[in-house]
Amino acid sequence: MKDQSKKNNSVNDLELKEWLDALENIINEDGNNRASFILGKLASKLTESGTIPDFNLTTPFRNSIPVNEEAKMPGDLFMERKIRSLIRWNALVMVLRANKSSDDLGGHIATFSSSATLYDIGFNYFFQGSKDSQEDLIYFQGHSSPGIYARSFLEGYLSEDDLDNFRREVDKPGISSYPHPWLMPDYWQFPTVSMGLGPIMGIYQANIMRYLSARGLAPRNDRKVWVFCGDGEMDEPESKGAIGLAGREKLENLIFVVNCNLQRLDGPVRGNNKIIHELEREFRGSGWNVIKVIWGRLWDPIFARDKEDKLQELMDAVVDGELQNFKAKGGAYTREKFFGQDPDVLEMVDDLTDEDIYKLNRGGHDPYKVYAAYHKAVNSKGAPTVILALTTKGYGTGSREADNTTHQVKKLTLENIKSFRDKFDIPVTDKEIEKLPYVKPPKDSPEIQYLLKTRDGLGGPIPRRRDHTQKLSEPSDSIFQKFTQGFKDKEISSTMSFVRMMTDILKDKNIGERIVPIVPDEARTFGMEGLFRQIGIYSSEGQKYKPEDADQVMWYKESKDGVMLEEGINEAGAFSAWIALATAYSNYNIPMIPIYLFYSMFGFQRIHDLAWAAGDSQAKGFLIGATSGRTTLNGEGLQHQDGHSHIFSSTIPNCRSYDPAYAYELAVIFKDGIKKMFVDLENYYYYITVTNENYLQPAQPKDSEEGIIKGLYKLNNHSDPQVTLIGSGSILNESIKAQKILDSFGIGSDVWSATSFNMLRKDGMEKERFNELNPTSKQQQTYVEECLSNSEIPVVAATDYMRAYPEQIRGFIKAPYYTLGTDGYGRSDSRQKLREFFEVDATSIARIAIYSLFQKGDLNKKQITAFYKKLKVNPSKPNPWEV
Repeated sequence: MKDQSKKNNSVNDLELKEWLDALENIINEDGNNRASFILGKLASKLTESGTIPDFNLTTPFRNSIPVNEEAKMPGDLFMERKIRSLIRWNALVMVLRANKSSDDLGGHIATFSSSATLYDIGFNYFFQGSKDSQEDLIYFQGHSSPGIYARSFLEGYLSEDDLDNFRREVDKPGISSYPHPWLMPDYWQFPTVSMGLGPIMGIYQANIMRYLSARGLAPRNDRKVWVFCGDGEMDEPESKGAIGLAGREKLENLIFVVNCNLQRLDGPVRGNNKIIHELEREFRGSGWNVIKVIWGRLWDPIFARDKEDKLQELMDAVVDGELQNFKAKGGAYTREKFFGQDPDVLEMVDDLTDEDIYKLNRGGHDPYKVYAAYHKAVNSKGAPTVILALTTKGYGTGSREADNTTHQVKKLTLENIKSFRDKFDIPVTDKEIEKLPYVKPPKDSPEIQYLLKTRDGLGGPIPRRRDHTQKLSEPSDSIFQKFTQGFKDKEISSTMSFVRMMTDILKDKNIGERIVPIVPDEARTFGMEGLFRQIGIYSSEGQKYKPEDADQVMWYKESKDGVMLEEGINEAGAFSAWIALATAYSNYNIPMIPIYLFYSMFGFQRIHDLAWAAGDSQAKGFLIGATSGRTTLNGEGLQHQDGHSHIFSSTIPNCRSYDPAYAYELAVIFKDGIKKMFVDLENYYYYITVTNENYLQPAQPKDSEEGIIKGLYKLNNHSDPQVTLIGSGSILNESIKAQKILDSFGIGSDVWSATSFNMLRKDGMEKERFNELNPTSKQQQTYVEECLSNSEIPVVAATDYMRAYPEQIRGFIKAPYYTLGTDGYGRSDSRQKLREFFEVDATSIARIAIYSLFQKGDLNKKQITAFYKKLKVNPSKPNPWEV
């Protein structure tokens, strides 16, 4: 039996050799493409038997680019190593110095130490600067910011004082902990440290770059979008959530660089498996070019000895947890635990010392390998590219290298600092080292001249962020007139009012081409289907089919020069596209006005992190929360009904949010927003909620514009009011009905429309602060105090949102103040039933108004009992927010 088994193995080995020889012959004679085609056909044939091949998405654990196909790096390797070492040192020192004081400011060392070469090769050869306003758009990994600052220090953009103010931004204009355009508006292009946002924003940025080019608004040329992220960061859903879009759209202008140092913040990323193989499968399956940069050139001679692929078998089998150990525990451990698994493989490294084995470099630290990968990436066509680069976290930090705790390291022992200095040949003596000096050669030194000349040849330094380069003209007043004049007896929703307004502005000769409607996949719900044919839906491939509804007036139209963006059921993707357009004034020198319409419940609640990043980015545009309010979207139920989006929006300092009731309020706010953002160039973006409830749209009251913008104005006056009613959004109509109920009881009231409690709160905070800081000066009145000056008249505010929304102005009202809101979970029913349930209907508003007068002493027990009876008040009614 043993002899037969040996014979079978011999036959199998011979057969395998014949197949491999045949494949090699095809490669040599006809090239890789032909060989790939034949293998594909064989794999297809294999699937006919029901077998799914497992080799088509994961390649062996080695570099994707063979040594003989590597593009040669043209620069001065030794000069670049000296510069890179200085950048490493200054980045390290900046963090260490920041933590020498008792402030304990923190900072990160390990991330940049593992990725320095990945950035350096980009800066030296590939990252295009902004000399011709066509700079590459780079999403830097947030934790690597010290290294980016350290390069700018050598370039002369940042000073020693700047570096010493790392993470000190209150008393001096220090440099921010991570990439924050709001804090460094001339420097950082994008906020990225909220992990996962950089990748999804980068993908949609690349898509918007093509969109603007397709419309003839901003040429794409050879610009690239680079996204740097860590392998642990790829666990975030946003990191990989849009890679299918990039592959489908063939975004050849997009390059991901994933720093695979195999460690999350606490330990291994895939200790029991291989994160590089996992990412390769997912990206390759999504249509990306995948370039693996795993081993440095010191490995090349060893691989050349591996004639029978025994070393490769070990490489393919080893898990990431062990790869981390090999760097953390040294050469002797690696010799025994890795090479020692096979005597033939162990023999391949007989001539290497343990120190030599430890120094076997990983691909992400080898400038030649990284250059070859970048060169192939920027010259690839027809697909996005991801570079998976193997590195060591904490590279060069002595005993902290590849340590599980290395991410948290912000201080090093003197021994580790000396080890770092020696490894990178830093010209600092033992006597100087305890002072942690920055090292910067003179401007006329060969190092600095090489650095500056390199960047000048690529178009100038980067990162740099441009501010506004142009203003837009205001749209024609005639667009808004029909909305401010009202619609007489015609009932229409505020959602439809806004869609009509936006449609008219799209035709405006001044700014029409800058308007970009964006929907996640609800255009028909929002009444926007008329835009399909009018402006088309952007598709990079046009429309290769005849739509089912081609014979109808509002048929579904896709086109290469389409204006509208429909991003599918994908709020995060749609919002990322919105951010790219909302910052186009900086990144493309062309102000765009993106208008993203979404279910308000699925807006801020789902993408609040991106909304915060938009504020950081100084984005400008409109977010429209459609079908808003807890009771307005009848029938849909708990998961669809929004009662808190304005609470979310209030957390973003430069977001101006409004809850208008009427079309004329919308018109005033929309017009004012365009002026503030794109004419006056103020750094805001707008969130406006609209509803799908049809009701009469009156004409704009005289002299109400200022109040609409500030957040409050009087709608219905009364000669002798006993109570003041405030309503917002659709509940304003309930306040008006409540006024009539009270009037029937002989109680006079006036009605105010609150377009924004958030704006009223901001005004109040500003006035209060002024008064506190200037106690001897004339004290300023808040706008709420100006409007509601009579402290004797109770105020009742009702909205379709949580009571926390109107409660924001309680401190600015001297009179008794009562609020009604929709706290609790939503549910399905008619609007009227829902408003009765949440107690924001006219009857509930009237009840609270009556109660306020009783508390004040204007009504006695007999009177309030009689009024409550007429209103059919039920004291045992269940609490709407009880769980």
